[in-house]
Amino acid sequence: MNERTPSNEQTLCVVGLGLIGGSLLRAAERAGWTVQGTATSAADVALARKAGFDVTSALDEALRAAAESDALVVLAVPLPAVEEVLAVVAREAPRCPLTDVVGVKRPVAAAVARCAPLVRYVGGHPMAGRSASGWAAGSAELFVAAPWVVSADDGADTAVWAQVAGLALDCGAHVVPASAADHDAAVARVSHLSHVLAAVLASVGADGGPLAMALGAGSFTDGTRVAGSPPDLVRAMCEGNQGALLTAVDDALGRLGAARGSLASTGGLAATIRAGHLARRAFDAARGGNPAVNTPDVDTLHVDLDGAGALERLREIGRAGGRVVALDGQRCTVRAIHQAITARR
Repeated sequence: MNERTPSNEQTLCVVGLGLIGGSLLRAAERAGWTVQGTATSAADVALARKAGFDVTSALDEALRAAAESDALVVLAVPLPAVEEVLAVVAREAPRCPLTDVVGVKRPVAAAVARCAPLVRYVGGHPMAGRSASGWAAGSAELFVAAPWVVSADDGADTAVWAQVAGLALDCGAHVVPASAADHDAAVARVSHLSHVLAAVLASVGADGGPLAMALGAGSFTDGTRVAGSPPDLVRAMCEGNQGALLTAVDDALGRLGAARGSLASTGGLAATIRAGHLARRAFDAARGGNPAVNTPDVDTLHVDLDGAGALERLREIGRAGGRVVALDGQRCTVRAIHQAITARR
């Protein structure tokens, strides 16, 4: 179970009350945070108010209140809306601690540096979601047992890092430290490419006509699930990670090309199918050996955020598959797969 030592009462201001923002508001309140929120969607605001939350459609008003209480501000808006929101943050809450839940990190960090340079920013990204969107799709349980990336780039304010990591732990997630560049490269392969391939698979299936649609079953359903996500949100996420996604798409095209060549020349797909099977087994093993759970194959160690090289050490742990599972002030408890962490020593 993820945990941290309680500190003084914490206040949270969530900007955007869709699936992720709305779930965050619920989860943080349940964990004891004082929460408030704001959104441009009248429907989401109305539903959140009906559920008893302190929310408003006035962004400037919400951010002034956040500044008065030194609340942690969370940007839970699509990437195209980030700069517009940051302009208001810079005006109304320029020195608040700030994080986000956007699916790419380098573009957000660049926007913060450009639009709100005084805020104390540490990026974040919970790896949790559904194809549905909006407040009604959210749940306080959404982040339980999910990985939550907290950016650990050099120069990050470690006090804010601890605050963001604490929020993730309080919501039931485990924290994966990573640089913005490492995060974007990884999610291009395990998230953004999945959306592109799901869109292609759905389109190819639909081109098979009514019979193909009638015969679509488990594999087609699973493979196309994320194609049901709102297209504008998917576009913003994928296009915002253009460079890393191009690399992943090129890798996928190379593998598809090899599969096509083999199928055309020998009629066989053994290499492609076996490689995919082994990769899936490796993924299942990694999840089964989740460092968030203490097992004989997992090392437990500690990293003090105020120590020399702490952020670099956290990045190394994240690359090796490690997780921050507890936080006591500035002291992180980390669990990492034994073979992975010892290989890097």
